[in-house]
Amino acid sequence: MKRDTVPNTTHSRRIMDKFGHLSARRQEIIRPIFEHPRAFVLSSVRDMAKRLNSDPATVIRIVQRLGFPGFREFQHYLHELSLAYATSADTMKRIPRGTGIPGHVSDSIDVDLKNLQALKNTLDRKRIATAARQFHSARRIVVIAGDLASVLADYFEYHLVLLGLNAFSATSSGKIVHLTRTLSNRDVAVAISFRRGLRQTVEGAEMARRRGSHCIAVTDTYLSPLTQICHETFLAAIESNSYGASYAAPMALLNAFLGAIGQHRQAQTLRTVKEISEEQRRGSRWFHH
Repeated sequence: MKRDTVPNTTHSRRIMDKFGHLSARRQEIIRPIFEHPRAFVLSSVRDMAKRLNSDPATVIRIVQRLGFPGFREFQHYLHELSLAYATSADTMKRIPRGTGIPGHVSDSIDVDLKNLQALKNTLDRKRIATAARQFHSARRIVVIAGDLASVLADYFEYHLVLLGLNAFSATSSGKIVHLTRTLSNRDVAVAISFRRGLRQTVEGAEMARRRGSHCIAVTDTYLSPLTQICHETFLAAIESNSYGASYAAPMALLNAFLGAIGQHRQAQTLRTVKEISEEQRRGSRWFHH
């Protein structure tokens, strides 16, 4: 999917501007959709109109006044909006196909598989290969994240360092400020944040962009503010049936990056792996029977 054909944060601001120019009556009709997008995302125009105590023709006219060519485009926007504003309570409302805890466990794995399949179907392999070259040519690589996504940043940084690259994870406000202020156009910044975007990650990406770094976003929706800041965006769903986010797909995406980075200079990677293997066999870090 081309970036300019999907909804983004700038598009969302335009929609809200147009919403403000609707009549008071039409604003009240459509307001529940924006307050609870997940509840309406799968509704047909007829069902939506019934729930809004309106009629299909009026809903279509409002949708068009908001700038959408048709109802299908509005549904796509609601899908992105429901992802961006999802909460832990929203994800726990999924109804497992099985019963009890075993059914919930099975459904959890099914959701992860669905997220992974979506990544496999949409991932642009050529862009990953291009990014791999940029990682090798970068003076420094800064991986920006916070909160739960910090584990992804640390994982990614660890493996980049293992390959001999000059990488740093920035997972606190202080580290983000100090690592991004010294970036330049010779560096790469990877910003990882999902849904609406964590403030410290978004601001870190903004600083990296201002410093001229090549910025890569890892997120789950094109409504993320990171898509407007970064030069390129890679999507990985975090849908879950529990109170937490699922990082199965984001982890697979980072592994795809690491695989491509390792293959870009395969001879160098093989030399590094041999050294690592020797340390794994004989190193003092490992328990010996």
